[in-house]
Amino acid sequence: MAEIRHFSSEEISCVTRTFGHAEKLAGSYFRLTSAGWKDHQYDVKTLSHLEKHEVNEQAFAQLCKYCTNKSIGDSEERCFYRICLQDNRILDAVERGSSFIKLIPLMLYIATHELVHIFRFNTGESDFEAPLEEKVKEEEKVHVVTKNILQPVADREINLVLDCFDDRYHIGDIFN
Repeated sequence: MAEIRHFSSEEISCVTRTFGHAEKLAGSYFRLTSAGWKDHQYDVKTLSHLEKHEVNEQAFAQLCKYCTNKSIGDSEERCFYRICLQDNRILDAVERGSSFIKLIPLMLYIATHELVHIFRFNTGESDFEAPLEEKVKEEEKVHVVTKNILQPVADREINLVLDCFDDRYHIGDIFN
């Protein structure tokens, strides 16, 4: 049985910086104020910190939704999202595409994609609990928005990642 690979401390640092960049790009696209992401609660966990149900062998990342019970005086349930990175799948993709797919542009795509989902779920543009057919359509919409967000900063490496995802969405594969 093959060993499951995890991000190194250097790669985790790269992931952290990449999510910060993605947050700025998506925030600008959605016209969020500097504190705007506070209304869109999320955290990011890597494979070594995931619960069993948060692991997904078919995706680079899986988005999980967690809600707290209403407290006395709270008018509504509070929810947040966990972006569950699948280190092994991401590292395998980088290794397989070593001549052209690099970790930073792939992570920038993944981070931006997941932040778009979170924004769309929180604003009611999409339903986290939608049936599979709607989720497939949502993935295609999120890919287009992600591509629009990244286009202004796209260089050769980001364009290679975008091209790979264009091909995948064209044939209907789902990436969470």
